[in-house]
Amino acid sequence: MPAYSLDNARSLLGLAAILFIAWLFSENRRQFPALLAAGSLSVQAALVLLLFAVPNSQAVLNGVTSAVDGLAAATDQGTQFVFGYLGGGDQPYALQPDTADAPFIFAFRVLPLILVISALSALLWHWGILKAITRAFGFLFEKTMGLGGASALAVAANIFMGMVESPIVIRAYLDKLSRAEIFLMMVVGLGTVAGSTMVAYALILAPVLPNAAGHVLVASIISAPASILLARIMIPEQTRDRVAYDYAAALKYESSMDAVTRGVQDGVMVAVNVAAFLMVFVSFVWIGNNLLSLLPLWDGAPITLQRLFGVAFAPVAWLIGVPWTEAHTAGGILGVKLFLTEFIAFIELGSIPAEALSERSRMIMTYAICGFANVASVGIMTGGMTVLMPNRRAEILNLAWRALLPGFMATLMAACVVAAMPAGLF
Repeated sequence: MPAYSLDNARSLLGLAAILFIAWLFSENRRQFPALLAAGSLSVQAALVLLLFAVPNSQAVLNGVTSAVDGLAAATDQGTQFVFGYLGGGDQPYALQPDTADAPFIFAFRVLPLILVISALSALLWHWGILKAITRAFGFLFEKTMGLGGASALAVAANIFMGMVESPIVIRAYLDKLSRAEIFLMMVVGLGTVAGSTMVAYALILAPVLPNAAGHVLVASIISAPASILLARIMIPEQTRDRVAYDYAAALKYESSMDAVTRGVQDGVMVAVNVAAFLMVFVSFVWIGNNLLSLLPLWDGAPITLQRLFGVAFAPVAWLIGVPWTEAHTAGGILGVKLFLTEFIAFIELGSIPAEALSERSRMIMTYAICGFANVASVGIMTGGMTVLMPNRRAEILNLAWRALLPGFMATLMAACVVAAMPAGLF
């Protein structure tokens, strides 16, 4: 039976704090979009209730989980064909007595999934299925949140595509976008994740979080309205003139084979980027922790980057609904997400023992870190958008770092909305 407590109510304070911080950094503090704020929060709450509280909604989430499991199983078949036992196939040696399954090697179990989802997404776009879903979300954002047609479609595309791929959908209209619309597109890109990585996150969390796939999907969806709101608060639209758009997307493939081919090529770039950044940043963490180990012990244990992140971000974790007894652990995850990558944050979240983080806190953190807002992503986004809009390079570079804060807060806002829901709802 759903029940309400102070932990739920505290997240409302977190929502207020996020809106206040966005207002402090606004270019026009006299122009606060109160109606948009009410609409954004209503849309987020409605989507959460629709997917978790409506009768038979659990069947939909189970379907999402089954689809993710099916994609993972299909990917395993292709991976095992190429890499054999490294991809989870029959092992040529005896496993440890306490190991029931084949070793889980990230490079051979998660990265190939990005290739499959990228190719499948391109194919579904060419067939019109993903395009229709994107248009539906675009129409929803256009009518409920006052976005222009081009911006609405780009925002909707961000739910399923990456922050570099989604602008391609409206490539013909990029030069006509206002400064506020470009900033909006950046914030939404940093506040959401791509479909290819979304499935990988769900695979990582599946052993420790029930309905992990459903939560990751909902997290990416409800972060979009939050991103729109925070972007509009910080840089309000100065004109009512909007770019007319006929929803004839500029992203097109010549054939199904062309869609698969280009999808695989795009997936390779994403997978290589993920692998490269993981190797580099994990190495940086090791170097940083070894340097910090030269300092005196702190509370009887060595100082690490994760512990420093935990101290710095514990109040943030507490404000979004995590109990204080778990706030330091959760805060460390938030710091890893912001300064390293969300992939490392998901890996660490999935490896935290059950006694260190409750299921509810783990669920809240799933929403809080399900976005691309981190230091490395700013560079990736800037590089991609300057290629698409070379004549607006200076404007993009000026806005990119400003977009990091609202992009980070958008996922925190999504976490607050979920944490405010009565216990027992999920």
